[in-house]
This record gives sequence, structure tokens and C-alpha cells, in this order.
Amino acid sequence: MKLTHLYATELNETVTQVYPDLPEDLQLKLVNHPHARELSLPQDWWSDNTLVRLLKDTEFCLSRQAVAQKYGGYQFGHWNPLLGDGRGLLLGEVENQTHQRIDLHLKGAGQTPYSRQGDGRAVLRSTLREYIGSEALFHLGIPSSRALCLFDSTETVLREMPETAAMMIRTAPSHLRFGHFEYYYHSGDSANLTRLFEHTFIHHFPEVLSQANPHQALLKAIVLRTARMVALWQAYGFVHGVMNTDNMSVHGITFDFGPYAFIDNFVSNAVFNHTDHQGRYAFDQQPGVALWNLNALAQAFSGYCSTDELKQTLMLFEPTFMSCYQQLMATRLGFSESNEQSLALVNGFLSMLANQQRDYHKLFRKLSGQDLHQKESAMRDDFIDRSEFDSWWQQYRHYRLASGDPSAQSALMDSVNPVVVARTHHLQYAIDAAKEGDYAVTRELLQALQSPFDAKWLSTQWADGPIEETAVSLSCSS
Repeated sequence: MKLTHLYATELNETVTQVYPDLPEDLQLKLVNHPHARELSLPQDWWSDNTLVRLLKDTEFCLSRQAVAQKYGGYQFGHWNPLLGDGRGLLLGEVENQTHQRIDLHLKGAGQTPYSRQGDGRAVLRSTLREYIGSEALFHLGIPSSRALCLFDSTETVLREMPETAAMMIRTAPSHLRFGHFEYYYHSGDSANLTRLFEHTFIHHFPEVLSQANPHQALLKAIVLRTARMVALWQAYGFVHGVMNTDNMSVHGITFDFGPYAFIDNFVSNAVFNHTDHQGRYAFDQQPGVALWNLNALAQAFSGYCSTDELKQTLMLFEPTFMSCYQQLMATRLGFSESNEQSLALVNGFLSMLANQQRDYHKLFRKLSGQDLHQKESAMRDDFIDRSEFDSWWQQYRHYRLASGDPSAQSALMDSVNPVVVARTHHLQYAIDAAKEGDYAVTRELLQALQSPFDAKWLSTQWADGPIEETAVSLSCSS
């Protein structure tokens, strides 16, 4: 294991050293062993609760230079300069097998100077949701932070109700948020903003240093990565739930899992965050919010880029998003290219799902198994308005038959249409079992989510939507 503390040492004025404060009776319950091997982490950490004992030692390599980071952020559109790692600690950076530095970040490790009267704890419910959700996205091919391990405890913490404390170690290329740059810009701290940019260039985006304006090149990279990430969210029906700028990564990865959800029956303006009364972070608002957030971030680049450079760079978001989204959606229907006809069929299918409140995931997957030579598809029974589906089906099958080999198209569809996603009712099933000390359900769900396109899951409970479609309201509290 090659462990460094580059952020903590190079940006020491922007962090506070804090030793981990572990909850009572902490027990290691889940380990992402393949990911641990990718990071060359010691095998003995994962047996006999060894890692818990090590974390208690202030001289342990992951504890002795643990730091809380300072940042700000736009929360529901309003600037908040008082943010920072209120329950998390950056433990250091390790190298993966391709020599890329990866952060190790401990969540739920106690109070920091940025806890804002919070207890610095994370609860089992939200910790398990983040563990499962981040791995689900990763295996769908959606950029995300990763889960390394999870601990539970007997310590009680108060949220909307009493819950038990938990911790997890997550990984990411870095924990640099939009809010890091925004904070030092808005506070007028040009010295630390410059150091932050230099650190980012050298350790995370070295390719921009060869460009005429490295700052503009960095902003361009962030814009393009964010556009692709959100396009994948939209294509797979993922709702982040709280896209504040402090929850946005400069790497374009899904970050800070709170009240996230995958849509079950398709509702284009679905909201799952119970505090989002105005629907700012609704499913269909996510692309617009991402661009709003990028505009907010661009202010921090204004001392290094002209107004025209910033505008030109931000204008890349929409065409990049649309190109990625349209191509993937066309592929999900079996078309190798996105054009006027294939996109009309995509829009027609989405309209049917929305108008008739049909399951977003099962019906995409089911399409690949339909016989295109049949004038009437058995899928008509999945829709309330069969005539609407019949009309769409005729157009769809004729265009598919004219576009290529149906069997190759079906194989392509099965490679991008998942059987399993991290549905809310399955997450709750895993949480309820874990609260009773049973992590077998979580392990079984994770196993399915690690190969989400595999047909072997079609006959399992993990392919099923909820028995009854009910309004889902999720809490931000962790």
C-alpha cells in the first residue's frame, strides 16, 4: 500500500486535523474485497475487527493525519459559506493498480469544526444506502464514488427518530467539490484558491497543464464529465435528490448519496427528497441544475479566464449531454445510432411509460425479447392503453427490422438494459434486516447489483418492482 497525505500537507491551511472518534462497539460488517485488492490494501485489516482496533490508535497510518476539509456551497440555490466535513475525515490517498491516486474517506467519524452543532455521526440507514447505491451505479457504468467497507455499532443517535450509528470508508479520485473552489473565491482568499488550482492540476488533471489556458481546460473537463454523468443518470432513471454544489465532484462522479432513488413507475418530475418542496432537484430538472451549478462554479475561474472563455466552455454542456443521452437511449431500444427516427421512437416509448405510469426498468429490458416479426406483441398487456402501444409497436418493429440483425440488436439491448437496479423497496428490505444484525440480504442484493445486466436475475426478487406503487419520501439526514 502506497499511502500519501498530499491534500493534508499541500493545502494545510484549508484543513483541520481531527482524529477519528469511533462509535461504541464498532463492528466491521461489509468489505468490498475486489476494490480493496485494487488498492493493494493489507488483507489483515479485514479479519477479526482488526481495522476497528487500528483506527482507535492515533499513530495508525490512516488516523494520524486524518483531516476535515473546509468548503462552501450553494444549497437549494442559496450560498452557504459555513460548510465543511462535518462528519467525514480524509484519511489519505492510496494508489490503485493503474497508479491513480484514490482518496480514502471515513464517514461518520465524529465531530469536526464544521459539524455546525451536529453530532458527527452517520446512521446505519443512510450509510447502507450509500454503500449499496454507489456500488450499483459503478456497475451500471455510471461514474461514482465507491464503497470500501461498512461498520455498524450499538451507539444511539437521534435523527427524526432514534437510530444506530454506523461508519463507512468510501473512495474517490478525490473529494474536491465545486464548493471547495467556490468557498475560496467567495471568501476572497486568492492565495488558497491558487494553491487549490495548482494541487488539482498536478495531481488530478495534469493533462490541462499543456493547454494554452489550463484553468479553462480544467473547467472544460469538469463540464464534459458532469454532462456525461447526468446524461447517464437520466438514461437510467436515477434521481440524486440533493444537487447542492457542495455535493458535486469536479471529477464528474456521483457523490454524497442522500435521498437518492431509482424511478420505479416512470414519473418525469419525480421528487424523492422530502425537504425539496419546490421540486428543484426533480428528475427532469437535473440537467438544468447541473448547468446552473457549473455556472456557479465558473465564478471561481473568473480571475483566470475571460468572460468569453467561460461562456464558450459552459456552452459545451448541452450538446455533450444531449449527444450522450440520445445515443444511450437509442441503444436501449436496439439502435446503433441516434437519429430522427430512432429518437422519435424513444420519445414515444417514454411518453407511454409516463402517461400510463409503467415500470421504467422492466419494460426496457422486456423489449429485447419480443419477436419483431409478430404484428402484435405480448407487451401490449403491460399497458393500460393497448392501442397506444400497438401503434408504437408497429413503427418500432418495422424500423428495427430495417435497421439490422434483430438478434444482434437484442444482444446490444441486453448489454445496456439492466435487470436489477437499486430500487428503494429493496434497499429498505436490506436496511430492515441489517438493523436486526442480518447482512445476508445486503450481500445478496450487492451480488445482483454487481452484474446488473445478467439474465440470471430475471427470476429473482431483485428484478421486481414494488408490489404497490406508493409515494416515496426520503430524508437527507445521515
